[in-house]
This record gives sequence, structure tokens and C-alpha cells, in this order.
Amino acid sequence: MTAETATDVFEEHRPLLMGVAYRMLGRVADAEDVVQDAWLRWSRADRAEVREPRAYLVRTATRLAIDRLRQAQTRGEAYVGPWLPEPYLTEFGDAAPDAADHAVLADSVSLALLVVLESLSPLERAVFVLREAFGYPYAEIAALLDRSEAAVRQLAGRARRHVDERRPRYDVDPGRRRELTERFLAAAADGDLDGLMSLLAPDVRLVGDSGGKAKAPLRVLHTADKVGRFLVAVAQQSAAALSYRFLEANGGPALLVLSDGKPESLVQVDIAEGRVAAVYIVRNPDKLRHLADR
Repeated sequence: MTAETATDVFEEHRPLLMGVAYRMLGRVADAEDVVQDAWLRWSRADRAEVREPRAYLVRTATRLAIDRLRQAQTRGEAYVGPWLPEPYLTEFGDAAPDAADHAVLADSVSLALLVVLESLSPLERAVFVLREAFGYPYAEIAALLDRSEAAVRQLAGRARRHVDERRPRYDVDPGRRRELTERFLAAAADGDLDGLMSLLAPDVRLVGDSGGKAKAPLRVLHTADKVGRFLVAVAQQSAAALSYRFLEANGGPALLVLSDGKPESLVQVDIAEGRVAAVYIVRNPDKLRHLADR
């Protein structure tokens, strides 16, 4: 395999590697670092001994991501306030030709799911991502992770039970979600409390992620009244120089708020039974930097 061919093979698999790494880590910058490290290992490998490049690359990226997760746990990293994943742009394009496939892809990278995955062990998370998001057979996951198939099945079952117990269920219909998102954001921007209350579920929750580097609630807000009044207060304090841009992040519509052309926050909602059940606001500037040119 020539160097040029090796580069082509890697670039062919780059989206897959990025998808695995991001779902494992919930951080775009860390996922990009994993993919870059995977490239370095691929470029130095004796590729004549690699019979299945895809398996080799996925194995490498998965193990690198597991190592990063373990290092973070060992360091006992503390985070100020609620944590949300770094927004990940998901313009699937031709990768998901029909609504059903799009729903599966969107669900596997949703903010709600990634928050739950943070509570899994690194190995459980790897098995869950490979099995649930990418459909790998148990035997292949076992080979990728150097574990027995029985051990992988046990890890998968434990991870699935954990996720099912903690993960809220939301509507994923893209058209309906977009419509309600636009109505919600219009009411929030106008400071229309009555309009917001008509859209918010009674038990809605608002999660604001600032990492202590911007203004945001340091605790999750619960109930329509608290969330609605908070959003109205934010609207009243907003600067006139703000601009807005719709994009698709983590499988659903999101609003990018810019101040003087720089990302200031990203807002996304989850819908359940025709109402807004969760509001996510990412304000940590470190998590928005990569959206500057979007």
C-alpha cells in the first residue's frame, strides 16, 4: 500500500472514526485529537500486515478514546455547574437517505444520550457506542477490544440497562421538532411568558453549561414556571447586537447566538408529546469556538 493509497484509505474512514470518538468522549476537540493520533499510528504501521484497515482504524480510535476517558477519571476533573457535550454539527447529507436512518443517527448523538453515557465506565461506553450507534456484532466488538464475546455481551447488557433507566424519551420527528423549536425560540426572544408557558411541559428542565466561564444557572432548573421566567429575564437583558443562525447540531435543530459575530451560546430543545421537555444552553466559550465559521 503506497503512502498516497494509505492516506486515501484513512480519509475514507475519517467520518466513522470521528463519529466513534465523539460519541465516546462528547468533546469535539478531544475527538479530533483521537482521530489525529489514529492517523499517526496508521501512517507508521506496517500496513502490509493490516488485512482489514477499517477494523484496524476503529480499534485504534476506540482504544485511544478509552485511554482518554480513563485519564480523565484518574485526574478526577471537576466541572463548574452542569455539564453538556460540546455541540457537534451533524449535517448527515447522503449518509442517512431516509427519515428512519436519520432518526437513528440523530438519536445516537443526542445531548440527552451523551449526558447519560458520561456515567458509564469507559469499556461500557465503548461497547454501547459500537453496538448501538454503529451496529457492530458482538464478536467483532470482542475482537476490537480484546475481550471475550461473553464479556462484551455482559458489558452491553449492563450499559443498555443503565441507559434505559436514566435516559429520558423524546420525540425525534425532525419536522415537528423544528416547528416547535422555532416557536419556542421566538417566544423566548420576545420575552413572551404566556407564549412560553403554552409550549413548555409542566416538568420541563433547563440545563445551562458555562463551565464557570459565562453566565448560566449553576443548577438545573425545573418546572415550566421557573424555566419560563428565567428565559424572559434573559431576553430582557440581551444585547441588541446579538444575531442568530439556525444549524443542525447533535441530530436536531439548534440556534447559534452570536455577539459581534462570535458564538455566545447554542440553544437546543427536546420535545415530548408536543411540548418542550428540555432546554439545553451551551455557553462555555471553549465548547463554542469551533462554531465560529459556521
